[in-house]
Amino acid sequence: MSTLICFGFGYCAQHWVAEYGARFDRIVGTTRTAESAADHSARHYGGREVEMLVFDGMAPSAELIAAVREAEALLISTPPTETGDPVLAALGDEIAKSAALKSVVLLSTLGVYGDHGGAWIDEAAELKPVNPRGRERVEAEAAWAALGARAGVPVAALRLAGIYGPGQNAIVNLERGRAWRIVKPGQVFNRIHVADIAQAIEAAFARRADGAFNVADDEPTAPGDPIVFAAGLLGREPPPEWPFEEAVKHLPPMAASFYAECKRAKNDKLKQDLGITLRYPTYREGLKASATQT
Repeated sequence: MSTLICFGFGYCAQHWVAEYGARFDRIVGTTRTAESAADHSARHYGGREVEMLVFDGMAPSAELIAAVREAEALLISTPPTETGDPVLAALGDEIAKSAALKSVVLLSTLGVYGDHGGAWIDEAAELKPVNPRGRERVEAEAAWAALGARAGVPVAALRLAGIYGPGQNAIVNLERGRAWRIVKPGQVFNRIHVADIAQAIEAAFARRADGAFNVADDEPTAPGDPIVFAAGLLGREPPPEWPFEEAVKHLPPMAASFYAECKRAKNDKLKQDLGITLRYPTYREGLKASATQT
């Protein structure tokens, strides 16, 4: 029986399971609390039940250790911390000596590149993160790659752009009154629809991919562009422009930190090596789909 463990059963993992979970006979997910585990256990994702286990990033349960020993694949979306990757810290030795393991997919971020002044970059670009969160991701990628080399198992690091999709997009933000049209001259972002992330995860498992892949759309644009487009779909005026110099005084530190870096991520490797055809090559297609789903 083939087993997959999703460490951190969040938004991206849920969408992958709903569409592609039939690849594995048994799917185990982890979450930090018993309440969250019970909530997920009561749901179905694409008709699949997920066996939920509690993992607080510290001491793994006997059930989780047993599942790791049987797992054919691991999907890692638990974020690293200043002390390192919690999965590796708690279970690295068990994972490294597993005879069953065939593939690891790690969800990382374009934030590992830091600021490149708006230049186009590919996976060979220098990693120069500008904040602790980015540095922790760089260290986690390196640690997982080292474990893969030690165990003889491919590790694909999927460097995700800004994630959006059902329930999490500019249309929803406008309807909830929390869409900020922040203007910083020259600032651009890539985005990626969760359905295309699910495609990338599936391809990485299917091909036993190794190395880093930018999982990003075709058109990096100014941060306010999706908000203007979403407002048009809703038939309303977009919120007024908010200069970054003023907005930064009010933004949460994490939100403000994203504006400290600017780059345009190429996705050629995603398309060529993983064989991905983006369902939503720009935010326009993604938001149009969201508009018809609401």
